[in-house]
Amino acid sequence: MLGLKLPTDPRWVNIVEKNIDEILTDHAYCEQKAASTAISLIVSFPEYPDLVQEMIALSREEMGHFKMVHDLILSRGNTLGRDRKDEYVIQIVNFFPKGGSRTTQLVHRLLYAALIEARSCERFRLLSEELTDKKLAEFYRKLMVSEAGHYTMFLQFARQYGERSEVDEKWQQLLAFEAEVMKNLGKSESIHG
Repeated sequence: MLGLKLPTDPRWVNIVEKNIDEILTDHAYCEQKAASTAISLIVSFPEYPDLVQEMIALSREEMGHFKMVHDLILSRGNTLGRDRKDEYVIQIVNFFPKGGSRTTQLVHRLLYAALIEARSCERFRLLSEELTDKKLAEFYRKLMVSEAGHYTMFLQFARQYGERSEVDEKWQQLLAFEAEVMKNLGKSESIHG
């Protein structure tokens, strides 16, 4: 369903289980950045009322997820750590050339967002199936469902605002690029890395 070309190596879950607190901090910031992305799309493209409406709802939902992860961190007797660079996102958002029309810029941003949500969904599925901590596994199962909805929403908007065949071609190119990026990741205690 997600169309990802390279699945996460299941051994990544072993890294997660040894570094749960680091993963939770990274995850919290991923949720905060997802909310920021939604707000940024509103600010950058206010002329699309259907997009604005969905991004309002998404920013609220993502901040709700941030709170859920933050509450989980606190319940484990920890505090939120500092944010760090997300090498995955840095590499992904440099795939398409800068510039172009506003529509092109919008489509590219929507495709990036769709891909990031798809990878998050895939990672959350793996955590929900493989974590030995069943409470944490259930937590990630619930979030996985939400991420899948976000992925499809962003992809649908890209297809709505861009020319369908061109968007689909760009999507396939981005998926192939992401598979190459993923070959060098999956070895750290981060949601995407």
